[in-house]
Amino acid sequence: MTPSSAQLSWQSPPEPIDQILNTPLPPASTLSPNHRWFVEVERPPFPPLTDLAQPKLSLAGLQINPKTNGPANRYTFGRLTYRALPDGKPQTPNLPEDARLSFFNWSTDGERLAFALERETGWELWMLDLPSGKTQSLSEPILNATYGTPCRWLPGDEGLICKIVPDDRGAPPEAPSVPSGPAIEENLGRKAPARTYTNLLKNPQDEALFEYYLTSRLEKISLTRDRTPILPPTLIDEAIPSPNGESILLSTLHRPFSYQVPLSRFPKTTQVVNLQDKSLYTVAELPLADNIPIKFGSVRPGRREISWRADRAATLYWIEALDGGDAAREVAQRDALVELPSPFTAEPQTLWKSEYRFDDITWGREDTALVSEWWYDNRKSRIWKINPQNPTLEPQLIIERNYQDRYSDPGTPLTTLGDYGKRVLRFARDRESLYFEGRGASESGVYPFLDRRSLVTGKTERLWQAKNPYYERIEDIIDDRASQIVTRRQSKIDPPNFFIVRRTEPSKSLQLTDYQDPAPQFTQVGKEVIQYERADGVKLTATLYLPPNYDPEKDGALPTIFWVYPEEFKDAATAGQITTAENAFSRPYGSSVLFLLLRGYAVLDNPTLPIIGEGDREPNDTYVEQLLMGAEAAVREVVRRGVSDPQRLVIGGHSYGAFTAANLLAHSDLFQAGIARSGAYNRTLTPFGFQGEQRNFWEATQIYMQMSPFTHAAKINEPLLLIHGADDNNSGTYPVQSERFYEALKGLGGTVRWVELPYEGHGYRSRESIGHVLWEMVRWCDRYT
Repeated sequence: MTPSSAQLSWQSPPEPIDQILNTPLPPASTLSPNHRWFVEVERPPFPPLTDLAQPKLSLAGLQINPKTNGPANRYTFGRLTYRALPDGKPQTPNLPEDARLSFFNWSTDGERLAFALERETGWELWMLDLPSGKTQSLSEPILNATYGTPCRWLPGDEGLICKIVPDDRGAPPEAPSVPSGPAIEENLGRKAPARTYTNLLKNPQDEALFEYYLTSRLEKISLTRDRTPILPPTLIDEAIPSPNGESILLSTLHRPFSYQVPLSRFPKTTQVVNLQDKSLYTVAELPLADNIPIKFGSVRPGRREISWRADRAATLYWIEALDGGDAAREVAQRDALVELPSPFTAEPQTLWKSEYRFDDITWGREDTALVSEWWYDNRKSRIWKINPQNPTLEPQLIIERNYQDRYSDPGTPLTTLGDYGKRVLRFARDRESLYFEGRGASESGVYPFLDRRSLVTGKTERLWQAKNPYYERIEDIIDDRASQIVTRRQSKIDPPNFFIVRRTEPSKSLQLTDYQDPAPQFTQVGKEVIQYERADGVKLTATLYLPPNYDPEKDGALPTIFWVYPEEFKDAATAGQITTAENAFSRPYGSSVLFLLLRGYAVLDNPTLPIIGEGDREPNDTYVEQLLMGAEAAVREVVRRGVSDPQRLVIGGHSYGAFTAANLLAHSDLFQAGIARSGAYNRTLTPFGFQGEQRNFWEATQIYMQMSPFTHAAKINEPLLLIHGADDNNSGTYPVQSERFYEALKGLGGTVRWVELPYEGHGYRSRESIGHVLWEMVRWCDRYT
């Protein structure tokens, strides 16, 4: 084997994989909220590693670029085009050559599009006026984009409010050459569990840098580039204008900071101020939240999710936990929805109380809003219609379901621009019905739909549904009768494109885009959603891909790669549902395992591996047993079909899938080799919960130990390829997980290879890394199958 200290230059995968990686991607697109404009932005190819190697600071859960005062390695878009709907010609506005665009933001009337343009030294504010087609720069590179949205629109022609780098902030604080003392943390008997967060503050120097880079001055920037200061420099978390533009909901962060949790849990003050920096109302003053229980459904105590009602000029609303934020407490009601209108001098009024944890609210009009709640332990969700105008009226239950039951998913209510330029419920012409669009999973497959649901009778009318051979989803509706809808249509052989569909005359549909197949080499790939059962009768599904032009008589049984990611369920019925859209266009992207189809491998993608815990039993109580049953059933099915050679099987996965792959190698001999990317293998390093496990290590010690492939490393006698990003920023998957697992397998005499990718995070972004990962995967599979 190659020595662990050996260095290897970047390798490229074999053709045609390497050539496909260089193929331009179809643009990203957005429809204006007033349905008048269709905008496309170019998606550049994978960035070079030099982009990822730019300066980076890891602070309080963030990764920032100190040169630009923006996020480190933020994906940016290129050339922008637009057209008027329905049949305007594409137009290309003037922008700097090789522009790098991000932070797109529609104006409240949908006629202007603001965005930030990245320069060498920072982010500039730009605007495209759609009716005239003119673009203009509204600022120098002064935006502070290190955290959150840097700019938000005011109504009409008033411009935007933006977080600005203070002109006089000076040079960044320098680290002392010698520490002034040791790093000390203490806890005096208080329970403060925390999951394994990354990129946290580590010392006083980090605290100083955090304050330096996240401190912003709030300014109003007009459409003529005039700048008006609103607030002096402070640690701004969020600044959201009221719908009428007269007030600002301002959240600021404060000391004491924490070295154990990210900035979202730092002390925070939220208040309403006007554009002259006059405080009108203090909404909340929250202390450091470093002791939120790890049980799913636990939240920060106090007022949270504070925002403006979308259907009113200036009315606040917030959620307040009635159980202290602790999901383990037995209470009759969990949360309260509260509102307070301008001028914020009255007593706040409770509009609704939930039995489960609050999930979301969509405002509609004075007498109608939809509010939802959920609960993890029973996987239940509910949607209620409430009357904000008269909260004494009983809420109307619209939907109650198991949220893992995809077959009963009613979809999502569509929204439109309201009177104040914010998204509100889209009522049908009768003013008593709403439109819902959904994915449409069913026993016969996945066929998206558009429904009209009466809020009076509860009856649902299906207005439109995708039909074979297409997988077609609703993007928006153009009129309140839904006579014209915008869809994104694709099939197994047709790449996704946008259409304006006349619902009653579908033959007169207008195609908006003509994106071509970026990888026509996959045209003859076989794709089938297959169904089978595991030993205890639970129904399972998977997507089976076969190489181009596969001939079973000529090619016989193939080497096969199983790419896995398990999921926890509370009942067997929902675990076996069909959720994969067989008609969807499938082309690999990035380091996808599907590229190996071009090397003659079959791929069984996402074979369902449900981990079920019915009743009071937790799913992970029998994790290994259920994992093995699912894998055995998948192997048995593809071998029965004659497409897979049982002596040439590879198990692989990414993140929790990597953890799963390692476990299957440790507890079975089903596979001849494994690939584990960016995984976690020792659960004692994530002692306060992981994935779907909400018990801590000391409450479920045996479960943590049994589920850790690190514990069973001596049982792994198959070759295992470990790949990990050196800067993995995902909770729980520190690079040390792969490093220690490699050391264990090496020490035990295993066949193992560990590849650490410089500058890469949990997913892999650079052209060099993606190409090399695919080279490693092809090489590993060719060598050991």
